[in-house]
Amino acid sequence: TPDLRPFYGGTYCPPENAQGRIGFKTLLTELAKVWVEDRDGVMQRASTAVTKLQEHLDGEASPQDTDMAAVLQKAYDDLSGTFDYHEGGFGNAPKFPRPSALTLLFRIHLALREKNQSESDWALEMAVRTLRGMAHGGIRDHVGGGFHRYSVDGYWHVPHYEKMLYDQAQLVTAYVEGHQLTGSVFLADIAREIIAYVKRDMRHPDGGFYSAEDADSYTDATRTRKSEGAFYIWTAAEIDELLGKADGSIFRYAFGARRDGNARPESDPHGELKGTNTLFRAMSVKKTSEYFKLDPDKIDSILERGKQTLLEARSKRPRPHLDDKIIAAWNGLMISGLARAGAALGEKEFITLAEQAAQFLHDKLCEKSGSGLMRSWRDGVPSTKAFAMDYAFLINGLIDLYQAGFEVKWLRWAGQLQAEMDALFLDKEKGGYFTVHTDMPNSVLRIKEDYDGAEPSPNSMAALNLTRLAAILGKDAWREQAARIFHLFGTTLKDHTQSVPAMVAAFEFFHHGKQQIVLAGDKSAPEFAALARVAHSPLLPHAIILHADGGEAQQYLGTNNEALLNMAPVDGQPAAYLCENFTCQAPVTD
Repeated sequence: TPDLRPFYGGTYCPPENAQGRIGFKTLLTELAKVWVEDRDGVMQRASTAVTKLQEHLDGEASPQDTDMAAVLQKAYDDLSGTFDYHEGGFGNAPKFPRPSALTLLFRIHLALREKNQSESDWALEMAVRTLRGMAHGGIRDHVGGGFHRYSVDGYWHVPHYEKMLYDQAQLVTAYVEGHQLTGSVFLADIAREIIAYVKRDMRHPDGGFYSAEDADSYTDATRTRKSEGAFYIWTAAEIDELLGKADGSIFRYAFGARRDGNARPESDPHGELKGTNTLFRAMSVKKTSEYFKLDPDKIDSILERGKQTLLEARSKRPRPHLDDKIIAAWNGLMISGLARAGAALGEKEFITLAEQAAQFLHDKLCEKSGSGLMRSWRDGVPSTKAFAMDYAFLINGLIDLYQAGFEVKWLRWAGQLQAEMDALFLDKEKGGYFTVHTDMPNSVLRIKEDYDGAEPSPNSMAALNLTRLAAILGKDAWREQAARIFHLFGTTLKDHTQSVPAMVAAFEFFHHGKQQIVLAGDKSAPEFAALARVAHSPLLPHAIILHADGGEAQQYLGTNNEALLNMAPVDGQPAAYLCENFTCQAPVTD
């Protein structure tokens, strides 16, 4: 209606009537007809709809206290009950990456390790098998890097070819954590490959990251017809022409490319992919070398050279449309992924990329220097004021960025943004955060999101941020705010864990995040870097990592933690202090 109350809703409408769905043009005609002929009825239904929706939203949270061990066990049971043993992932087609479920499984693995070894091992196996399945499947762009939105089939083969920044960001974190737990070079390399793609194709020259690349693109240089996946698919003849018949045969064998195309009919109902191939890792280097009776190193060289040749050829095709707006929330996720990867893999460039993105947001997506966060920016123009998720995701990224490079300005900004988020979105009476701020124009409903879908919910991320900031800065009030979120969504945590994996992970940190690692000394010293590598190399989901620089930054951190003020190098050497609940062991220098 003109005052924005909904009276009809839907998800997807094809352009024309098709397959039992009303076409969009037909729908518009019908809506116009109803508006003219039954306006009073429309207004009454709209009013009733909004009232009922708000009543549902106000009553959906059923505050109660929950047992942490029971929540983790329920999460494990739910995820293992829907796990695809053959292909990895959860449920049937279509299959989505959903990295928050994978990173939760890593935490379940660590939590159960001392209590139930078999369940602990299986939690890790489910996550790693899924990461490997996606990396071998067509959902991964084997030529240019990065991951498509989801797989339309259950095999990770034929994707919806759109690429989203939030998927790349969260998958970087998932692959890095998989590497930290298993030591797998393959998983680390996938994380590096994602970052290389994002840096090459999704980065603004000044440091921010673009939102997405479309699934559709023009089929040829005439730019008369678009088709889904046109930029990414290959015929067998094209591969042979580019690589030569001998190398082409090897490449096609390894990547499952067939003369008649490799899309199953059920994955291509409209026939757009007929006769073409979406590359996936059909055969390993070992099996390919055995089949062609060639040395594995030679096979590996042929495949790597082939991917580079195809990338160069593909760059001459019409590219999919780039959604070049820079969204605060998704950049926050990317900052987190880059910071985590840079610290864990020892890649300083990744931390630099994260710092440049953070500075971009600070300078261009804020009304004032670092405050008044805006939702997005494009061509020099910011859009509307930020939502709760923009604050939550950016705060999380800034905390990770501080822990990766120990620049305290990022931690200060995280604390400033948290205070701003509280002022704009916090329900001071019941706890939790509303999605939109109090003075958002045209806001029809007041919603507190908790569902962790393609992205974590703002409440899940806020609960983690509050707990981490409370542990870092010693602010008990923020820890209490986190507790109120868990209390507010207690029924969901207890009964519907699979819908809130990020909140379950935050809940687990709330109970177990008691460890502090404080590194004292000059962060530019090689000895300090050696200590930092030890702290960052394993997955330590219950730890916060702090820097005692002997100066202003240490004073800031020690405002509510006097013990930290006394931490210093030992005999002139950088030192590490391992603490539990602010009770510390003797420092070590090696």
